[in-house]
Amino acid sequence: MIKAVLFDLDGTLADTARDLGAALNRLLAEEGLAPLSYELIRPVASHGARGLVRLGFGADLDADRMEALRVRFMDLYDANLAGETTLFDGVNELISELDRRGLAWGIITNKSMRFTDRLVPWLPFAIPPAVIVSGDTVGVAKPDPKPMLHATSQIGIAPEHCMYVGDAERDIQAGRNVGMKTVLVNWGYFSEQDQPEQWGADIDIDHPLQLLDHL
Repeated sequence: MIKAVLFDLDGTLADTARDLGAALNRLLAEEGLAPLSYELIRPVASHGARGLVRLGFGADLDADRMEALRVRFMDLYDANLAGETTLFDGVNELISELDRRGLAWGIITNKSMRFTDRLVPWLPFAIPPAVIVSGDTVGVAKPDPKPMLHATSQIGIAPEHCMYVGDAERDIQAGRNVGMKTVLVNWGYFSEQDQPEQWGADIDIDHPLQLLDHL
């Protein structure tokens, strides 16, 4: 029996790609390079700062150069965290219905606390999340099971009674690693290299409200 639904943040609950892309393009401009289109950036938005830096600067960066660009990207993103970020259509209706049914909901994201501590309260969620676990809350990030287990311990609900919803392979891996029912959202951020049909999600959905059919 499902008693709680836990979600990834970027590409699952919130459309953050335009603000992440704006930070990348500001970084490219600082380095004297041309901006990238939103169409190129969106599919990579769930791959984190390193994935976006590689998109803009190439995959053959040495470690020091990558780290310097990653740190600068994070600072630029921090300076304009929510200029165009919105919740995906149907997210609030889903959260309201989960609450009406007596199910808890929460967030487990690889985004660092530096960002989630500001962004999540700013987002217009109908009901506040019962738990928020960021990528650095327990010192490791998904697909490691520790963030998942920390979230379930915080809400007092066993993993097997939780559903985890996300848009990346690591989301499905993390949920499966602790025995949660896993859901892949088809509106998320997928790159050409991603093969979501091979990730092994229990369910995939095209709209947030379709989740209600599987509870």
